[in-house]
Amino acid sequence: MPPAKRLTKTRNIGIIAHIDAGKTTVTERILFYSGRVHKMGEVHNGEATMDWMLEEKERGITITSAVTSCEWHGHAINIIDTPGHVDFTIEVERSLRVLDGAIGIFCAVGGVEPQSETVWHQADRYKVPKIAFINKLDRVGADFQRTVEMIRERLGANPLVLQIPWGAEDGFKGVIDLVKMKAILWEDGTLGSEYEEISVPPELIEEASQYRELLFETLADKDDTIMEGYLAEEDIDIQELNRAIRKATIGLDLVPIFCGSALKNKGIQPLLNGIIDYLPSPVDIPPIVGVVPSSGKKESRSPKANSPFSALAFKVMMDQGRKMTYLRVYSGTVKISEMIYNPAKKTTEKMARLLKMHSNKRERIDQASAGDIVAAMGLKLTTTGDTLCSETNPILLEPMQFNEPVITLAIEPKKVQDHDRLLSALGKLTDEDPTFRFKIDEETGQIVISGMGELHLEIIAGRLKRDFSVETNQGKPQVVYRETVTSPADHEEIFQREIAGQQHFAGVKLEVSPTPRGMGNRFVDKCKSPELTEEFLAAIRQGISEAETGGVIMGYPVIDVETTLLDVQIKETFSDEMAFKVAATMAFKNASQKADPLLLEPIMEAEIMLPEEFTGEVINDLNARQGKIEQITNKGPVQVLTARIPLSKMFGYSTSLRSVSQGRGTFTMQFSHYDRT
Repeated sequence: MPPAKRLTKTRNIGIIAHIDAGKTTVTERILFYSGRVHKMGEVHNGEATMDWMLEEKERGITITSAVTSCEWHGHAINIIDTPGHVDFTIEVERSLRVLDGAIGIFCAVGGVEPQSETVWHQADRYKVPKIAFINKLDRVGADFQRTVEMIRERLGANPLVLQIPWGAEDGFKGVIDLVKMKAILWEDGTLGSEYEEISVPPELIEEASQYRELLFETLADKDDTIMEGYLAEEDIDIQELNRAIRKATIGLDLVPIFCGSALKNKGIQPLLNGIIDYLPSPVDIPPIVGVVPSSGKKESRSPKANSPFSALAFKVMMDQGRKMTYLRVYSGTVKISEMIYNPAKKTTEKMARLLKMHSNKRERIDQASAGDIVAAMGLKLTTTGDTLCSETNPILLEPMQFNEPVITLAIEPKKVQDHDRLLSALGKLTDEDPTFRFKIDEETGQIVISGMGELHLEIIAGRLKRDFSVETNQGKPQVVYRETVTSPADHEEIFQREIAGQQHFAGVKLEVSPTPRGMGNRFVDKCKSPELTEEFLAAIRQGISEAETGGVIMGYPVIDVETTLLDVQIKETFSDEMAFKVAATMAFKNASQKADPLLLEPIMEAEIMLPEEFTGEVINDLNARQGKIEQITNKGPVQVLTARIPLSKMFGYSTSLRSVSQGRGTFTMQFSHYDRT
């Protein structure tokens, strides 16, 4: 197939959703119906193809994003199945960065849940076109219409309903396709492989006609051809409808809505058709833009096989002790044994092997070109977010943004002789996961690991034992606090010292003052001294930046503080950059002492779902944890409590919630903001 045609028949998509919405189950069905696998694995049996890690099989959740590919009606579909748990948001972030389209999956009972919002807005930030699949319509309490309204209200999306359910809960039979105005009925006993299109049942004709009218109205607002046909009351053919839906989806104007029940094998084939019909190919999205390192000028790269090579390393994994790097190729072609250039690190590396991935299975390939998502071996220096390109045509693509860890834990090896192996293993895990950090505390000598939540660090400890054969003891988790000031204060610091026979002198007067929460740190130069050089000013700023990394109360990073440089003192022969840096650091610390410093702690937004009869006990427990209930809503048979709670009070909450709700309550939480303790 010619490269240009191959690109138009390629789809790079991600499957995103809240935990337990059915992402992995949907992916399993896609692989089965497309012929990629010959047996459907179930998450609850620990047999899902995409959940290949032992931790995933044991817990029944997705932890790491898995890449696979399949074919459907002559199109190649590369799929990334992402985790739904808030602790593993990085997996979603880095996947969305390299994808052209996404499928948002929503549980028809739970609707739009907190993590659904988080990942949806991540996709919005990367301008990723999306389609939605409302899953679990066979479950008690399933409500299709309410879920569509939640997509509109909570996500700020403009849903375009293309299917409505035929039946509900136990009576769910199939779907009504509003584009073709046909009913799709799956035959029992065929594992969902066989289905037929029949006339819309008489009892659903009125409802389907109303939804189809709404479909035309919504599309007419976005497309002139549809508007003309709609106003003239002409028949609009299916090809024209699909063209308009595709254009509005890729333009981020509309989100096509599909529905079904993945576990009951209903609704997947029309969803596959929707992926091909409505989500973009690599040529439908704007060319990737980067910066030429030598000139700093912006340059775009077209998704063509004969363009200069450029790719982004979006994930690093340790595979049996060897480093495997996942790449999205944006332009050009790369072959095995080629030397490729890393402009961020200014190094060249050899592409030892290229692999096409199917979860944790692989297939060797000789080359990869624009639009491909592949894994590479042999890139020892490349880390997550690095650009790879040809040395003759270098380009630096926009790096990836990562969340800061919110929870820390002291860790030590059970055997003293494993200390070096533990440090080596932790180094490899930080290469894999940019939201995981470790350091050796200078004061205590302890190894401290940091991550996005208790489950995140629990998984890390499990992997140390399983993958690296290092058993560890863990201390109680510690919260990563922040510090700030609550009132303005100034201080003048004179630094005068003789070091190695040389006199050093600098005088710095600073004022520190609070800024609104979330505004970050700012530096303002109000010094009028004509003697202040750019070099001295840079040294002062560096000194302040270093001082902001450790506050005056407990040494936590300082946030939301404005530092104003008021005046400096300079002695011509004795003042130097080192002296100004030290003076600025000391001035900032002393001014902060006078400015009523305050400790801030991370506040989490928690959403707790539970049966109504346990609401009172759960609220009492939240009040005891200094939680503030913000909202209580009814979602069919369950109550949903939204609360803000200090992270320090949430350790062990999953056990507590299970005990007060007889194991029927579930919760998710994500970082909201820092506030006073």
